[in-house]
Amino acid sequence: MNSMDQQVIVQLSLWLKAGKHCWLCTIISTFGSSPRPVGSLLACNEDGQYCGSLSGGCVEDDLRESIFKGELAKNKPERISYGVAVEDVLKLGLPCGGQLEVVIEPLNSSHAAIYEELAESVASRKLIKRVVNLKTGETRLLHTDQSEALSISGDMMQHSYGPSFQLLLIGAVQVAYYLSEMAQGLDYEVAICDPRQELLESFPLQDLELSSMMPDDWLRSKNIDQQTAIVALCHDPRIDDMALMEALQMDAFYIGAMGSARTTENRKERLQELDIPLENINKLHAPVGLNIGSKTPPEIAISILAELTMLRAKLRNDSRV
Repeated sequence: MNSMDQQVIVQLSLWLKAGKHCWLCTIISTFGSSPRPVGSLLACNEDGQYCGSLSGGCVEDDLRESIFKGELAKNKPERISYGVAVEDVLKLGLPCGGQLEVVIEPLNSSHAAIYEELAESVASRKLIKRVVNLKTGETRLLHTDQSEALSISGDMMQHSYGPSFQLLLIGAVQVAYYLSEMAQGLDYEVAICDPRQELLESFPLQDLELSSMMPDDWLRSKNIDQQTAIVALCHDPRIDDMALMEALQMDAFYIGAMGSARTTENRKERLQELDIPLENINKLHAPVGLNIGSKTPPEIAISILAELTMLRAKLRNDSRV
């Protein structure tokens, strides 16, 4: 799940723990040009505060107004569609042809324990499934080993919540600075490792996790999963190769290394000499990023994020098959 939806779960948990009446809104289906995907969340409370997004503003305002007037989900979950009628498009400004269906669940302090557990599981990067009876509102949590797309069968809705994408960078170099700033806007949790302490001390972003551990030890200390991308940026084989030897044995969805085509071939030869299996070496994305003619550090950062975005979209599509 992305960081925006993770924030919704955490904020909802805090509101419920404080005794607030709340509503959790979830996109359950879309058609056409929908601004946010299925599974996106928005929560609001009795004080009119809200967190999250379903459409970028137009649907949210109408939805909250209907909830506060008591027109929706007073005592049990309710489903509502937007963008089906022409007047919806004119009133709400939905994208051309866009439609979405939303489930609204009324919640109160009796649900606080469930959503506290959900928030804690998401924060600790554990997969968990929420199962909701849309007729009664009864909710339970199930721990799971595999992320599944939101689904509805009869009156039962199942929605998996999992780790946010994380981006682990080897090297506190200039490309890492631009990549870190841009990646945080794309819902990545970013952390950087570089054994060269002087580079960490001068790195422009000090609000990230910055580690001076040896990169192989650092990677072993992390929870690496299919929501993880690892990119080696040092241009120093003594550091990059140490990280890649460990990374290529892990289950990250992306492992990349910066360098020219010639540097990449030399790197692959070294990895083979270190007895890294060829099938693991073939997982390496190098030269890193999409070939968009990038030369400067910001351009290289853009090319890397473009490739990550493309592969993330493929992951989402594959999970729905």
